[in-house]
Amino acid sequence: MNSTKFTLTVLAAAFSFTLAAGAAEVKLPPASDKKDVTYATDIKPIFDASCVKCHSGDRAKAKLHMDSLEGILKGTKAGKIVTVGDSAKSFIVKSIAHATEDQDEWMPPVGNKAGAKTLTPEQVGLVRAWIDQGAK
Repeated sequence: MNSTKFTLTVLAAAFSFTLAAGAAEVKLPPASDKKDVTYATDIKPIFDASCVKCHSGDRAKAKLHMDSLEGILKGTKAGKIVTVGDSAKSFIVKSIAHATEDQDEWMPPVGNKAGAKTLTPEQVGLVRAWIDQGAK
C-alpha cells in the first residue's frame, strides 16, 4: 500500500471513530425552569401531537399507551419508561431526545410515516421538568 492510500485509510478510520464516539456523547436538553408542570396541562398536548397516533388503542406500539398518565407510568411490555423524580434516568427522555445509541429507540422515529414531529429541546426540557417534579 502506498503512503497516500495508507494515510487516507487511517484518516477515514479516525473520522469514523470520532463520529461513533460523538454519537454516544449526545447530551440531553436541560430540564425546563417552569414550576408546577402537570401532565394534563403541559405534557398531554405534546404527547397528543407526537406520540398518541402510534401509542394508543388496541394496537399501541410496544404496548405503550401514551394517551393517559396511567399508561405512560405503566410503561411498555419491556418495563417502565419513566423514573419518577429523575428525568436523566428515564428512558422516555432519552428516546424523545434521540439520545440513545440505538436509533430504533428514537421517538418519534426518524422518517416516520405517521407524520409525527420530533420534539424540540424545549419540549424535551418540559417533559424532564414534569418527571423531575414527580410526574403529576
